[in-house]
Amino acid sequence: MNQKLLKLENLLRFHTVFRQLHSLGQRRILAQWNHVFSSAYLVWTAQLCIRPWQTDPLIGAALSQYRLLVTKKEERSQKSQLLSTKSKKEVEVWIGMTIEELARAMEKDIDYVYEALMNTAIDIDSLEAHSRLDEGRIKEVVKMTGMKLKWSKLKQDKIRENKDAVRRPQADPALLTPRSPVVTIMGHVDHGKTTLLDKLRKTQVAAMEAGGITQHIGAFLVSLPSGEKVTFLDTPGHAAFSAMRARGAQVTDIVVLVVAADDGVMKQTVESIQHAKDAQVPIVLAINKCDKAEADPEKVKKELLAYDVVCEDYGGDVQAVHVSALTGDNLMALAEATIALAEILELKADPTGPVEGTVIESFTDKGRGPVTTAIIQRGTLRKGSILVAGKSWAKVRLMFDENGKIIHEACPSTPVGIVGWRDLPSAGDEILEVESEPRARAVVDWRKYELEQEKNKEDLKVIEEKRKEHQEAHQKAREKYSNMHWKERSFLKYQEKKEQKSSKSKEKEERDSHVLPVIIKGDVDGSVEAIVNIMHTYDASHECELELVHFGVGDVSENDVNLAETFRGVIYGFNVNAGNVIQKSAAKKGVKIKLHKIIYRLIEDLQEELSSRLPCILEEHPIGEASILATFSVTEGKKKVPVAGCRVQKGQLEKQKKFKLIRNGDVIWKGSLTSLKHHKDDISVIKTGMDCGLSLSEEKIEFQVGDEIVCYEEKEVPAKTSWDPGF
Repeated sequence: MNQKLLKLENLLRFHTVFRQLHSLGQRRILAQWNHVFSSAYLVWTAQLCIRPWQTDPLIGAALSQYRLLVTKKEERSQKSQLLSTKSKKEVEVWIGMTIEELARAMEKDIDYVYEALMNTAIDIDSLEAHSRLDEGRIKEVVKMTGMKLKWSKLKQDKIRENKDAVRRPQADPALLTPRSPVVTIMGHVDHGKTTLLDKLRKTQVAAMEAGGITQHIGAFLVSLPSGEKVTFLDTPGHAAFSAMRARGAQVTDIVVLVVAADDGVMKQTVESIQHAKDAQVPIVLAINKCDKAEADPEKVKKELLAYDVVCEDYGGDVQAVHVSALTGDNLMALAEATIALAEILELKADPTGPVEGTVIESFTDKGRGPVTTAIIQRGTLRKGSILVAGKSWAKVRLMFDENGKIIHEACPSTPVGIVGWRDLPSAGDEILEVESEPRARAVVDWRKYELEQEKNKEDLKVIEEKRKEHQEAHQKAREKYSNMHWKERSFLKYQEKKEQKSSKSKEKEERDSHVLPVIIKGDVDGSVEAIVNIMHTYDASHECELELVHFGVGDVSENDVNLAETFRGVIYGFNVNAGNVIQKSAAKKGVKIKLHKIIYRLIEDLQEELSSRLPCILEEHPIGEASILATFSVTEGKKKVPVAGCRVQKGQLEKQKKFKLIRNGDVIWKGSLTSLKHHKDDISVIKTGMDCGLSLSEEKIEFQVGDEIVCYEEKEVPAKTSWDPGF
């Protein structure tokens, strides 16, 4: 028995030595391992007098089997190390790559990148698949995967070929031919611009406009009795349409400034003068409404001197014509003055070659699709021409004039409606003709690419700022927890996360009630632009946030309703319709659709909607006033309670209402009464002229003769937004 125990003990001792030798030599080659094993083996044999594995066949077999297993295991580990070294994958990366691009480069799932970023200071919740990563974050992610980083200079330095379309060089003067002048009528709202144009065109545009004010920019070709043709642009005078007036001034040759003789120079008059000066366009002054008894044309001329508009009567170069758009008086004199100025300017254009022009207005027609009103400035537009404007292109299918009559070609200075656009261009976009559809697509792709690059640069700046913020916060958190025990640190982190969750839910509830998401739909691009520009003046975000979710041209659609439902927003439509099916769908989903035909009514409605999102304010309504004539104190139990002897001067005092104590015009106390007595009787109401004694709920307040007591009640009143759009 003792012999068997000795054998087992020797075997266990051998196993222990063997494990130690294996751990020391697992990264060496097999020959080195054998050498170490031999030396260790000799030491071990010197210590042991007997060698049981040489005499016992069972132990010998076990030992040989053990040697074989260890040898194979070491060979496998060495092979795997060699394979891992050889197969270490290179990841080609570049600065500014997105999470999706990085995952694709590493041949991993997007979630893998998110997991790698979880251990960094970056806020995972703020990242999307298209979010861009800075250099530091890319390095961290690749390092965690165990892959090799390779910066791609090609991605960083690659410059895409510019395929944009540009205007042609100036034409040879010999090729230029005379053209009609483009005249823009500008001025303050309701000064008679459209009525004046109606008289010249012999139409009734003003009578058909909602609210009697122009809300679109209109382009008209007018033939005068003298045979001359003039293209007129009628711009809105309302404060909301500043961008339209600026656009009209940029494409015109002459500005006719209309000022009412009975009203004088107004805000939009001054703005129109500035637009004309910025565009370096000459002005013809039309002093309108001269048929009125209170008209004072001379006053208008003097007021204009302050804005460097000097009429010929005062030694300047601005022609001034006294007219009456209502009666038609002196309109021909205005037309002649305009033609005379056009002759001095010697207006000419090149009618040959590719077309160049400007989009005046754009809208969506149910039967025709996207439609633009444009002024041709160079070349001759024909059916089949390929045009680009902004980020859209067109193959001209149809052209028509301001009366809807189909035309086959449009020369310089001609206003024309164009049908055939793939997308709706924006008002003010430059129109250029290109040679083919592939070329048009290339131009649009390039412009979209440029826009995307600009956006990417802005995104990278934001990402870098966010990264710095998170890094600073992470550093502060590490400093905060550095001297704490791990249990204390874990508990504090748990508490903070719990508080963050509750605060986030509260913030979300507050945000939902103090945010107004809005969807804007308009009949033309210019109208939508005007409404969006007004919304950009919103400066009351501290009261309620105004969030522009979407804007576009065309009638209210099912997609608009779905979007409004998702964001819990309101749809505002300007000069558009919402069909019965759409309205029923909106009512079912609890979505408000508000349609307007006058822009300032829409803005007023928007102000009311913003006000409805604000919490009600408490207003104090006085019920009665009393003056303190004497002060004394009474004993109640062991306390002395101050009492004021009063006389009601106005209204009545009601014990159940609220009171305030006023001294020298300052409110020093607000609260309720503990007692109200007339002589020795407790009463609830004291009327005018009666004396009373009263004590307050706060005993520390001391009365003084001459103080005033005011009885009042608080009523909740709807709050109004402080936003003032300026009109």
